[in-house]
Amino acid sequence: MSTPTRRLTVAQALVRFLSVQYSERDGVRHRLIAGTWGIFGHGNVAGIGQALVEAGEEAMPYHQGRNEQAMVHAAVGYARHLDRLSAQAVTTSIGPGATNLVTGAALATINRLPVLLLPGDYFATRAADPLLQQLEHPVEADLSVNDTLRPVSRYYDRITRPEALIPSALQAMRVLTDPVETGAVTLALPQDVQAEAYDWPEEFFADRVWHVRRPAADPFELAEAVAAIRAAERPLIVAGGGIHHSRAEEALKALVDATGIPVASTQAGKGSLRYDHPADLGGIGHTGTAVSDDIARTADLVIGVGTRYTDFTTASNTLFQNPDARFVNLNIAAFDAHKLAARPLVCDARAGLTALTEALTGHRVNSAYEAEYRTGKERWEQVVEAAYRADDENAVPTQTQLLGALDAVVGDDDVVINAAGSLPGDLHKLWRARSRRQYHLEYGYSCMGYEIPAGIGVQHAAPGTPVWSLVGDGTYLMMPTEIVTAVQEGLPVNLVLIQNHGYASIGGLSEAVGGERFGTAYRYRSADGTFSGAPLPVDLAANAASLGMDVLRAKTVRELREALATARASDRPTCVYIETDTATPTAPPAEAWWDVPVAEVSSREAATTARETYDRQVADRRRHL
Repeated sequence: MSTPTRRLTVAQALVRFLSVQYSERDGVRHRLIAGTWGIFGHGNVAGIGQALVEAGEEAMPYHQGRNEQAMVHAAVGYARHLDRLSAQAVTTSIGPGATNLVTGAALATINRLPVLLLPGDYFATRAADPLLQQLEHPVEADLSVNDTLRPVSRYYDRITRPEALIPSALQAMRVLTDPVETGAVTLALPQDVQAEAYDWPEEFFADRVWHVRRPAADPFELAEAVAAIRAAERPLIVAGGGIHHSRAEEALKALVDATGIPVASTQAGKGSLRYDHPADLGGIGHTGTAVSDDIARTADLVIGVGTRYTDFTTASNTLFQNPDARFVNLNIAAFDAHKLAARPLVCDARAGLTALTEALTGHRVNSAYEAEYRTGKERWEQVVEAAYRADDENAVPTQTQLLGALDAVVGDDDVVINAAGSLPGDLHKLWRARSRRQYHLEYGYSCMGYEIPAGIGVQHAAPGTPVWSLVGDGTYLMMPTEIVTAVQEGLPVNLVLIQNHGYASIGGLSEAVGGERFGTAYRYRSADGTFSGAPLPVDLAANAASLGMDVLRAKTVRELREALATARASDRPTCVYIETDTATPTAPPAEAWWDVPVAEVSSREAATTARETYDRQVADRRRHL
């Protein structure tokens, strides 16, 4: 008996296959590839482009982008907001369109977020060789610029024969839905193969559901973790992004309510507890709160949940100073669970936290410890209030006063997006996260240009949700292009555009490490050749308006509050433009160190002084073995 087949091009078959893939977790089904972003050129216009036209919007919604990197950022923002259960694809031509994907792919993979990349490639048959935009290599004829995507992809294949698509497409779906392996997945598609016809088995186009597992804790590992927690006098939970991906927030709250163990959060984990929960200590590490870092320094047991322990979290391995400090790491990835010589608890975050709560019945931390961290939390709230407060409503606001104005406007379900500059530090320390997905910081790659396209991705994931993309002038100049996309699709993304005339964050870091703020100001050249002249007369608000946004200019605290309220009520993409006061310090200083090596020798006093400070700080680094 012959197997029924359907004759389609490779591109048509791939689009059809993607349209019937689903993820499922906890009995709820989600469309796995919910849409495709694309910019078309000779490498994909007659293949994937034609296939999308043939499939139609119902089978595969299409989104038009302006920059390939930005399309990946939008897809990543979408996947993150939907807990990695639904993703989007991105198609590009060959050459620069494909290499523009690399930064976005790195961001996706570093943050463990799924996105499917479909770059065009050279002719598999070599019938036309070399092609326009083809990279020629003298000793590796099969090399293509798409090979730059290999190290930043969790799965990569070049489809050089039609029948090779079947196993590769299935592997791609497996990786996208695997909570351990997920990240960027790349299927490089030679343009001649995209257009080639093949008799595909009908089974390839049947609805396919990929179950997203919740592995339970191993009994031995669970018992070890429980024993360690019961023996600890000063335990601390470090909440990472895995809590959000697993939808484990309620399970975390149940454990904390039962045991009194306090919670500090990474950038990805912030919002795991509501900010006003008595055990929520806020951010941890270099950009953490004073109470969180104080407790971390004296903790005898650190319970990492869904975190990969970046240098910002550990203060470059100087934070956990208790000589008796040990670690228990609950993580679905064994790679992360074993970090810092921890007792591993390899399982799903929600399943593991639930199991811990049950096994720790009757256990609670000492009341004096609870009183200590609650008092520290109250003190920090006073710091937040001071940073947010503006005594003069007619004054130019500082950056933290801007956050205070935004805090007064947003609702519990608004989403605040940021990725780079000085804002991540202020947000991590000060922002009052009110719901599980309100705080959307991309700080695994801290990629300038992420915020605006990510806002579009969140709007795709949760239509009607008020979204705030917070960007400084440096980030805005990197990638304002997707404003046009938001306008085109009628997505009411709110852009808060902060003008401070340069790379303010790196300027501060440069000063601290002896770099003397070199190359960080947006100013004219002076007579001495340095960029120390007057600020550049760049009107970023006018630029945003020229791209189709409604623009509200604010100069004072009062005008800022009014503009933010107007933006939130609008149903159009709206930019609130503000030039902040950088001369009045209102941000709390860093509560923990971050290792940025300083020149060991220098003829300049700034670097010599910075090195002396560096040597004192680096002496506190520990190896947790």
